[in-house]
Amino acid sequence: MAFFVIGDQVEVLDEAISGTVEAVHGDIITLITDEGFAMKYTSKELVKISGEIHVTNFEAAQIKKEKDLSKKKTFQIPKPKERNAPKMEVDLHINQLVKSTRGLSNFEMLNIQLDAAKRQLNFAIAKRIQKVVFIHGVGEGILKEELYYLFNKYDNLKFYDADYQKYGLGATEVYIFQNS
Repeated sequence: MAFFVIGDQVEVLDEAISGTVEAVHGDIITLITDEGFAMKYTSKELVKISGEIHVTNFEAAQIKKEKDLSKKKTFQIPKPKERNAPKMEVDLHINQLVKSTRGLSNFEMLNIQLDAAKRQLNFAIAKRIQKVVFIHGVGEGILKEELYYLFNKYDNLKFYDADYQKYGLGATEVYIFQNS
């Protein structure tokens, strides 16, 4: 365990933060960054600087280039074909499928919703539509589970929760693999 005293120059491991130790409370070290901010770290997260570290401009440029490359690798840009692929939306709320639910049991309503989903999925496969979003709502999750059972019967597709920002938890997106 490293020993720090007030006034030590330190750097934070795995972060580009350095500063001067302002306070030591057991294993918690408070440092004032070079920008003037007070920050707290454990002693395991800090390294004492025992002198000036000199980095040439060439080395600094190489380090910056490596950091930029590593950042670019972490997020993947979708291909134009995928990004612009039209999505088909299928709203499976029962009030969107029938005029009135009067006289229908829960079982009958579920079957109407599943028949609509199967019909739309087969339509999308026939028309070579790659992405279909099934809006099923949150509810008790019965329709969602039945949809997953239906989708598992198909070999040429994968499914996952649709965009949370747009649909919340009440939608599933299906990606259909198209054979050439």
